[in-house]
Amino acid sequence: MINFMKRNLLVFFKDRASVFFSLLSVFIIIGMYALFLGDVWSSSMSEIANARNIMDRWIVAGLIAVTSVTTTMGAFGTMVEDKSKKIIKDIHSSPMPRVSIAGGYILSAFVIGVIMCVVALVLCQLYLLSGGGTMFTGIQFLKIFGLILLSTFSNTALVLFFVSFFQSNNAFSIASTIIGTIIGFMTGIYIPIGQLPESVQMVIKLFPPSHSALLLRQVIMEDAITTGFAGAPAEVVDGFKQMLGVTFQVGDKMVTPMTSILVLIGAGILFLGLALLNLSRKKR
Repeated sequence: MINFMKRNLLVFFKDRASVFFSLLSVFIIIGMYALFLGDVWSSSMSEIANARNIMDRWIVAGLIAVTSVTTTMGAFGTMVEDKSKKIIKDIHSSPMPRVSIAGGYILSAFVIGVIMCVVALVLCQLYLLSGGGTMFTGIQFLKIFGLILLSTFSNTALVLFFVSFFQSNNAFSIASTIIGTIIGFMTGIYIPIGQLPESVQMVIKLFPPSHSALLLRQVIMEDAITTGFAGAPAEVVDGFKQMLGVTFQVGDKMVTPMTSILVLIGAGILFLGLALLNLSRKKR
């Protein structure tokens, strides 16, 4: 399994186009934010002294969450390509058990997702420092890395479930394009969640990757919000957090961090089971 995982890692990283397109939605978000979204949102918060720092950290958290989805999607392109080129038949004819083959694909996608998220985190930290921001503390780095592991696990399973239905590169490419396009909306990056209709907000709150973004925002934005809203009434701070998707409210109750963690764990286990069931059904 480990050797097969290494093979998949080499195939992915040798294909520069796959690496680029797995990060395409991230580049689009960065471009939109740098060109106009950052200035628009910061100007609407002119009464807050560190508004740009808050929004920079907001977009950074969203970018890491998005990366954990798009890069795992790109990683599973190796599995789809093996199917479309009939390479999978040669792999199945080897002495390697079927469970090791499936595990190799899953582990390689997970590792790729974690590596790319860590790279994104480093680049985002450099971006924050270039804009006058501060360095994440050691505790923050550990929390962010833990959330990267959890988010990548959940999103690997979610993406695997969708990819398990594809047999051709064309179908996979179309799906990747669609997911890359809507992921920014579903994680509340293009438009803050609080500005969307209630029905759309509920759909986003049920979408597991949005809980990844929520947890990352709570860690990454905590200090900036505390500084920017020093002395402000609690209801003002709570309303701001809900608008930007730093906290979720369902009915009269706030979604706790532990609830979001359980959502990610539960979604990961559920979609992993469904994906493996679908793959085994097709083999019969």
